[in-house]
Amino acid sequence: MAFHTWLTFLIAAALLLIIPGPTILLVIGQSLGGGRRRALPLVAGVALGDLTAMTLSLAGLGALLGASAAAFTLLKWIGAAYLVYLGLKLWRAPVEAAAVPPLKARAAFRQAYVVTALNPKSIAFFVAFVPQFITPESLFLRQATLLVATFVGLAAINALLYAMLAGHLSSLVRKPSVRRGFNRAGGTALIGAGAALALRR
Repeated sequence: MAFHTWLTFLIAAALLLIIPGPTILLVIGQSLGGGRRRALPLVAGVALGDLTAMTLSLAGLGALLGASAAAFTLLKWIGAAYLVYLGLKLWRAPVEAAAVPPLKARAAFRQAYVVTALNPKSIAFFVAFVPQFITPESLFLRQATLLVATFVGLAAINALLYAMLAGHLSSLVRKPSVRRGFNRAGGTALIGAGAALALRR
């Protein structure tokens, strides 16, 4: 994998991670008014969950790449449509945040892991997003390992930053106007990613 391809993935993944999804909303809700002790189990759960989801996604993708180019093309079209669907859904998502009772460390880790790893939307998203950065001429396993390590590291940093921000700015994070802005920015980004994926040859 060329350095510029990896750097493009790094930037794209960072921009996508900034947009709060269900996992980050869980992290924010559990970190409001809390400190570092409450954040760390959540961050660990997010990192392990993303590692699980992305590894499963890429394992299936590797088998697909080796089996059928036509099936891979079909999957990319389905992925593009799914990204647009998620973008439209995010645009219409409710913005009123309900109060979330704090969890103990083990429960917080478990919940963050389950929400992240077993969310079928995450797995479908990885399958739609990652192929844009895989080079057929290079070894798939080496590229997949680098992309997984990069994404999981960014996801952990992102979750930690959101957790610490929520702990200090609880009143701002709860505002519907702020969440609406995140939703619309995220929806636009997903729709754009779906369109770009559909047009990519």
